[in-house]
Amino acid sequence: MKSRRKPRRPVSEKPHVLTDPLTNRGTAFTREERARMGLTGRLPSRVETLEEQAARSYAQLSSYATDLEKYIFLDQLHDRNEVLYYKVISEHLEELLSVVYDPTIGEAIKKWSLDYRISRAVYLSIDHPEDMRASFETLGLGPDDVDLIVVSDAQEILGIGDWGVNGSDIAVGKLAIYTAAAGIDPARVIAVNLDVGTDNEELLNSPAYLGNRHARITGEAYDAFIAQYLATASDLYPNALLHFEDFGPGNARRILEKYRDSYRIFNDDMQGTGAIVMSSVVSGLKVTKESFAEQRLVVFGAGTAGTGMADQISAAMRRDGLTDEESKARVWLVDRDGLVTDDMSGLPDYQQAYARPAAEVAGYARGADGKIDLRTVIEEARPTILIGTSTAHNAFTKEVVEALCAGVERPILLPLSNPTERIEVMPADAVPWSKGKALIATGIPVDPVTYAGTVYHIGQANNALLYPGLGLGIVVSGASRVTDGMLLAAAEAVAVQVDPSGPGASLLPPVDDLRASSATVAIAVAKQAMADGVATKKYDNLVQAVQDAMWQPVYQGDPA
Repeated sequence: MKSRRKPRRPVSEKPHVLTDPLTNRGTAFTREERARMGLTGRLPSRVETLEEQAARSYAQLSSYATDLEKYIFLDQLHDRNEVLYYKVISEHLEELLSVVYDPTIGEAIKKWSLDYRISRAVYLSIDHPEDMRASFETLGLGPDDVDLIVVSDAQEILGIGDWGVNGSDIAVGKLAIYTAAAGIDPARVIAVNLDVGTDNEELLNSPAYLGNRHARITGEAYDAFIAQYLATASDLYPNALLHFEDFGPGNARRILEKYRDSYRIFNDDMQGTGAIVMSSVVSGLKVTKESFAEQRLVVFGAGTAGTGMADQISAAMRRDGLTDEESKARVWLVDRDGLVTDDMSGLPDYQQAYARPAAEVAGYARGADGKIDLRTVIEEARPTILIGTSTAHNAFTKEVVEALCAGVERPILLPLSNPTERIEVMPADAVPWSKGKALIATGIPVDPVTYAGTVYHIGQANNALLYPGLGLGIVVSGASRVTDGMLLAAAEAVAVQVDPSGPGASLLPPVDDLRASSATVAIAVAKQAMADGVATKKYDNLVQAVQDAMWQPVYQGDPA
C-alpha cells in the first residue's frame, strides 16, 4: 500500500508577501519578519538595508549595455519590489528618465506583445464595454483609494504613431514619473489602456499581437466608449485626476474641450506640453523685457501638441489685454501643406481657429507646389517665437534661423521634436547661425554650446518638469477641475526656478532635482486652485501639506 503524504506547497510557490510588489522587501525582511510571515529559509541569510539593495540593483542595472536592456531590468524590478524600484529611480532620476520613459519606452512598446511578461494596466475593450466596471472592481479599490488614473488609447505614441494595446506601458511609465518626480503614492494610481483596435498593419498581421484585431473604431461608438470611461472612472474614484495620454490629435482636443468643465481631466500632450513651453517663453520674456501681448508666434507642426501650445500662448496674450480675435491674429500655423489658411479643405477643427485669411496672404510668395513655406512665413510675420513640433529633422535651416533673427533682436527658438533624429535644429548649429541671439530650449537633452567665448546652456522643455507637480497640486488641493490659471501657475513656478538673464543662461531648470521642483509647482498649483474657487481642501500650512503628501521610497510599517 502506498503511503499517503500531505500535499506540500512547491518550493517555487512564494508567499503572497513576496509576490506583491507593494509589500515585498526581499532581502530587507528582518529575521523576525521572516519567522512571522512564513519566510524562514525562503531568502538568503543576510538582511540588507534598502540602501544596500539599491546600490546592488544600480550596479546590476549599470552592467547592461543598452537602454532597452536597462528598461527591461527596471520593469522587472518594478514588478518585484515597488519601494526598491522607486528608490533606484529617484536616486538616479536625471540619468534614468530617458530609460523608464521617452525615448526608450517607445522601443519597448514596439516589441511589447512579442516580449509580453506581465501587465500592470487595466485593459478596457471597446468590444466588451459591459466589462468596464467589473474590470476596475477587480482591483479592490474603494472611492477614496485612488488619486490618479492615466489612460491612453495609444493612437499617437511619442511620435511613433499607433501601437494599439502595445501602448499600455505608456500609462505605466507616466505613472512611474509621477511617483519618482512628485511622490504620488504608487498604491493609489491606476494605468488604463483603451483597446479600440489599431490601424497599424504590422500589429494586425503579427501572430503575437495581444490586442483587438480590427481597425480602430471611430465615430459614435468611440465617443460613447470615452463617455462611458469618464462616467465609470469618476463614479468609482470621484477624487482621481483623469490624465489622458497619447490620444490622436483630433480626439485629444475634442475630448478635452467637451469634458474639461465636467470632469477632473488633464491632457499632457496638449496642456502639459503647452505649459512647459509657456515656462520657456516666460523665461525668455524676462530677457527681452516684453509682454505676451507683444508676441508673434509661428508654430511649425500644427498637430495636437503644437496647437495646444498656441492655445496657451494666445490665452496668455488675452490675459495681457488682447481680445480673442487679436490674440488669434498673432499666431501662424505651418503644417505639411505650408501655412494654414482658411481656404484649405478638410482643416482639422483644432487648426481652424488659427487659419489665416486667404486674402491676407494673397501676396505671400509661394513655391512651385503652391505652398507658403516656413521661411516665407517668418519673413512676412517676423515672429518673436518660433516653435517646432513637426518631427521634420533639420527643418530649421540656416536660412530659416537667419530670417528669424533678421526680424527681431532676441527671438525665442524652441525646436521641440524628439528624439534627436527628429529635432528641427540642433543648438550647436542654431547658436552660431543666430550669432548667439536666439533664446533656445529643446525637447531633448543637449550639451552646452560654446560660441564667441560664451557657454550657452540649453534647457530641456521636458514635461516632467511640470506635470508631476501639477498632479500633486491637484491631489493636495482636491481641485474639482484643471483651470487655465492652474496651468499658468505651474508654468510660472517652473520658470521662477531659473535666472535666464546671464550670458548663455538656460531658460529652464535642470531635471536633476525633480522632487524639489515638483513641490514648488504643486504649491503654486494648489494656491491657484484656491484662488480659482475649485479647491475642495484648504490648509493652514500648504508647504507642509505638500511635503506630507509626497510618498517616499522607504520601507514603512508592518509589511504583512
